[in-house]
Amino acid sequence: MSATELAGTAPVDSNRVGAIETRGIEPVPPGERTGGPGQLFWVWFAANISILGLPLGATLVALRGMNIWQALVVAAIGSFGSFALVGLISVAGKWGGAPSMTLSRAVFGPRGNHGPTLVSWLSRVGWETVNTTTAAYALLALLSIVFGLTANPVLTVISLLVFVVLTLVVSGLGHATLVQVQKWATYVFGALNVLVGAFLVSRVDWDAVTHAPAAPLSVVIAGIGVIAAGTGIGWANAGADMARYQHRHVPGGRIVAAASVGAGVPLFLLIGLGGLLSAGDGSLASASDPVSAIQVMLPSWMAVPYLLAAFGGLLLSNNLSVYSAGLTMITLGVRARRVVAVGLDIVLTLAGGVYFMLVADDFYGPFITFISLLAVPITAWVAVFLVDMLFRRTYDPDGLMDTGRTGVYWAHGGFRWSAVLPWLAGIVVGLLFTTASTSATDVWFAGPLADSWMGSNGLGWVAAFVVAGGLYLLAAAFGNRRGTPVAAPRPDDQLTGVRP
Repeated sequence: MSATELAGTAPVDSNRVGAIETRGIEPVPPGERTGGPGQLFWVWFAANISILGLPLGATLVALRGMNIWQALVVAAIGSFGSFALVGLISVAGKWGGAPSMTLSRAVFGPRGNHGPTLVSWLSRVGWETVNTTTAAYALLALLSIVFGLTANPVLTVISLLVFVVLTLVVSGLGHATLVQVQKWATYVFGALNVLVGAFLVSRVDWDAVTHAPAAPLSVVIAGIGVIAAGTGIGWANAGADMARYQHRHVPGGRIVAAASVGAGVPLFLLIGLGGLLSAGDGSLASASDPVSAIQVMLPSWMAVPYLLAAFGGLLLSNNLSVYSAGLTMITLGVRARRVVAVGLDIVLTLAGGVYFMLVADDFYGPFITFISLLAVPITAWVAVFLVDMLFRRTYDPDGLMDTGRTGVYWAHGGFRWSAVLPWLAGIVVGLLFTTASTSATDVWFAGPLADSWMGSNGLGWVAAFVVAGGLYLLAAAFGNRRGTPVAAPRPDDQLTGVRP
């Protein structure tokens, strides 16, 4: 394979529906950036209509003691707000025409970027494993209802294979196909979600809902952090991956709105419904299998459309996650075409699904543990990256691909320490407040400040964000005073939509 093929150089017509996208991580030429905010709206809407929003809402009411009004406020701020951050990073994708973690080379240096990129890839693989496992549970339940088949190891593996193959078809073909599938499939699975949601509302204990006492303000503030960590923060490092095909003159504010509203609407509805269902019944919040926990609330005739909606929603989320993971894997240094990187990612996801379903005893516990741990380094990266966006509006296309000593972003031995050190400091401080555990007796890690208010409410990632962003901002200000600007000049102001 030639160096050009390994780099992923793509012909002009490679980004077509039904064709395999041959472009890897190299920046999209301006002439091929024809997308608009509507594409991003449907991509993010589709990625967030999965049932994983229901247990998040159940946690707010059943475990944190909020009433439904507080839960709805938390759902709105946490989901819309966290995906606004995703939208801001998407704006950088419009500026540079490259995936998020490829653009990150300009911030951290080609070698310094390996750490954030590895964390990003682990995050994507983790989410894909969660999606795959949950979808396989849904398919097994569907096969039991329709055909009377009893779950066994062989049928479990087949269910996992069906899901990953469907994911591979869409993610492997690439951007243009993904955009179209996400849009039209949203209509189908979105309608099924509305149907099932309307039925579930009829099962709500409205007396328990209306008489639930309010939780303290501190619990509400902590709840916003929980929802943000479980929704937009997990997607932040994928923001630019789809936005790299956006037209250069699309106002940044519309890109931010497309991500925030596109993801926020379905998340708000699903989290709110999860909160309603948990008023007076906390079984959903503590369920090891959220698919079964919802299914027992439904008659068999309604369970079929519910399981189809669950399977489809998780598939739409997984399509985007696997596509992003393939790009991240290439950025990390895997010398393979994009479609091959996607295939490698699928194999790892399948192995993770087999472990969760056939080996591990608990599903939801590891899920929460996974979120709490990876939220810390991801938000530290988000903080540094967003601060860097204040000082730049362009990325050098050749520099992003040149990871050698001659590259414009090489800095000091491949590291931009003004970004790497704040990122590391943010992680250290964030972990001081973090507890990673699946239960009270199964504690993986506990920071020395984990028992503080921030620690006990899972807000270590907030501390990481503040410290990493603050330190990088200080480094940028100090560098500018010394006449060595932290980033490239600012030839335009497309974040606010003002064109030169």
